[in-house]
Amino acid sequence: MELDLPLIWAAIIAFAILAYVSLDGFDLGVGILFPFAPEKLQHRDLMMNSVAPIWDGNETWLVLGGGGLLAVFPLAYAVVLPALYVPIIAMLLGLIFRGVAFEFRWRASDRNRIWWDRSFAFGSLLAAVSQGVCLGALIQGIEVADRSFAGGRLDWLTPFSLLTGGALVVGYVMLGATWLVMKTEGELQIFARKFAMISGFLTMALIGLVSLVTPFLDAEYHHRWFEGGNLVFSVIVPFLLAVCAVIMFLGLKRHHDKRPFFAAHGIFFLCYVGIGISFYPRMVPPDLTIWAAAAPDKSLGFLLVGTVFLIPMIIAYTAYSYWVFRGKVDPNSGYH
Repeated sequence: MELDLPLIWAAIIAFAILAYVSLDGFDLGVGILFPFAPEKLQHRDLMMNSVAPIWDGNETWLVLGGGGLLAVFPLAYAVVLPALYVPIIAMLLGLIFRGVAFEFRWRASDRNRIWWDRSFAFGSLLAAVSQGVCLGALIQGIEVADRSFAGGRLDWLTPFSLLTGGALVVGYVMLGATWLVMKTEGELQIFARKFAMISGFLTMALIGLVSLVTPFLDAEYHHRWFEGGNLVFSVIVPFLLAVCAVIMFLGLKRHHDKRPFFAAHGIFFLCYVGIGISFYPRMVPPDLTIWAAAAPDKSLGFLLVGTVFLIPMIIAYTAYSYWVFRGKVDPNSGYH
């Protein structure tokens, strides 16, 4: 039986992007929440300490997704990059601001530390907005002619892409707040629980709004969701979203620590499933399919051999790092 290598690689890239959004999403959310945190310096120290051991490892998945796209779907890479240069560069600049703030904040004087706090928050917000705008631009579709980008420089900037940018920011805040609920105690946990409630309601409202608008962007999206056998997904996915939302809100109300965080990730996962259903079999909507964008099978097969060993290693050290730094963050001694 011959393997469908382009489809296998599409699943690998999709998994890498999902892993990045799930793992880096909550530490971006923590950064976005930074300006709203209680004024006590100790609280902001705790917020940063909660993600300090793992934030750079989370971004490994972004490298895998971007590098994998270049290697195995070079045509998609060549189309997407020119179409989204501005938001992608903005995202990278935001991640640089965050990375520098992580290193320099602890070495700054009390008077100058505020600038690194602002850098951390600004970088987190910029990266989140940029990722959401890129998502919206992809959903709208990218114009392709003669195997290259044929649109304008600002095609990515539309009301819909701004809507998805704002929705992703709010969603990341939800992930970040539920993370802090799980990792902190006392006054900071109360603050996080409040923002988790607010951002959770806003996230569900924005998911509903984006879901209502998307079928009108392209007739194919309407067909994928509301015609034929796929109609069942139009019932199952929203139902499971509602279940995750109820679990999250009840967990917050009843002061559970872990349940809201995992339920919030369930919401993100189901939204990602919905995007996958809308996109398949296209790699770059509206016209570029997975098989048209793929590299030759010999290249895909060669790269797959290394990837079979690489991904389990990344998963193993990621899981180990989360295991080592499990539990609550102590104000005086780090994790306990």
